[in-house]
Amino acid sequence: MDGLKGKITAIYGSVVDVQFETEILPTIFEIIKVVNFEGNEVVLEVVEHHHPSICRCIALNPTYGLQRNAVCSATGSNLLVPSGEELYGRVVNVLGKPIDNKGEIAVKTSIPTRNRWKIKEEKMSFGDGEKLKFELMETGIKVLDLLFPIFKGSKTGLIGGAGLGKTILILEIIHNIITKQKGTCVFSGVGERIREGNELYYEFLRTGLLERSIMVFGQMNESSGARFEAAHTGVAIAESIQKKGQDVLFFIDNVFRFAQAGSEISALLGRIPSETGYQPTLTSEISEFHERIVSIKNSSITSVEAIYVPADDLTDPAVVAIFSHLNSTLVLSRDHVQRGLYPAVDVVLSSSSFMDPLVIGKRHFEVAQEVTRHLQKYKDLERIVSIIGKEELSQVERVIFERARKLQNFLAQPFFTGELYTGIKGVYVPLEETITGAEKIMSGRLDSLPEDKFYMMGSLPKE
Repeated sequence: MDGLKGKITAIYGSVVDVQFETEILPTIFEIIKVVNFEGNEVVLEVVEHHHPSICRCIALNPTYGLQRNAVCSATGSNLLVPSGEELYGRVVNVLGKPIDNKGEIAVKTSIPTRNRWKIKEEKMSFGDGEKLKFELMETGIKVLDLLFPIFKGSKTGLIGGAGLGKTILILEIIHNIITKQKGTCVFSGVGERIREGNELYYEFLRTGLLERSIMVFGQMNESSGARFEAAHTGVAIAESIQKKGQDVLFFIDNVFRFAQAGSEISALLGRIPSETGYQPTLTSEISEFHERIVSIKNSSITSVEAIYVPADDLTDPAVVAIFSHLNSTLVLSRDHVQRGLYPAVDVVLSSSSFMDPLVIGKRHFEVAQEVTRHLQKYKDLERIVSIIGKEELSQVERVIFERARKLQNFLAQPFFTGELYTGIKGVYVPLEETITGAEKIMSGRLDSLPEDKFYMMGSLPKE
């Protein structure tokens, strides 16, 4: 409620208790502002009514310098950030404030980060029966387009442990889609290293993508409240662009850090953790976030999400909670990284709900299924070969084994965003050329070529 005055009674890291003298307290998610002893403003967001007169809040910026009994003022509204149309080419923090040293943002329209108008009021296109259309977004990345295609309005998860190339794969998807299809991109950096954000910014600047992109960062060195709310700020900005009838690409790196920040906040709030050690509200927090990424009539939000897997354990409760909201899951393999196969997608462990002949077409579906069968058989034979050698395989098994190795090498490709690190020029491969190349390898027409000829190539040369 606007105009209410309170005072700080306790501070627990990022959690601050504010006491009010009145019976009517600020609402959940309302913003309260306070000034520390250095004169800097600290923004607090109400998350609980802890006591008849106390609001328990999370701080969205550092709590250093806050004092007990400091006077706080309720603003009467949720956290407001500039709308997406005013932010193109800019980098902002969780509060919507610029952090790119390009001056202040001229705000004409402010939007609440916790606005849920779409879920309640708009009709989602997925319930529109006959009018439902699947529109493929070609990425030029062979393994994605062939086996895990990205469609407008879909949610794709890139799942893997540390150092497997999640961020570089997201960068390549952004680069290829925006370059070829002239889309709009909102990137939300949640709990990751600022070095990665810095590299992303300069990569966007170098390739000319920044003018059609918006970046929101709540980085690893910031408070748990800032890391948690950065995801909501990002999706709110994407919603504001979508509401104007535009299709939006929404990238988030990293959803696990969003869940982890929620766990830290939950512990500071004194909630009893679940049996697995995570917050009891894990599932509802993940669901609430993903339910905002929906398609409405005439516009869509297409999300690509990096998901860190602690200790490469795909059964981690936070990772499992995210799984159910994704249309496609790409599991990155440490074994592929050790072999130098990039992108390091493990085809056998990954899946896509769009693998249907009615969605992607009969030829594409059949080729994709055959590629998956070859790679599955290869995985089964690999252990046998490591023990007894390839020579002991039957003739049929040896042919499948060798073709599968060629397929693995063919599905690897150099990235535009990796040129600085590899020295190899990036390639964009159209879907038709990927399908044709896979068909040639599996048909036996290229059996005479050694497998290393297929490594880090783009399209197969014309015959």
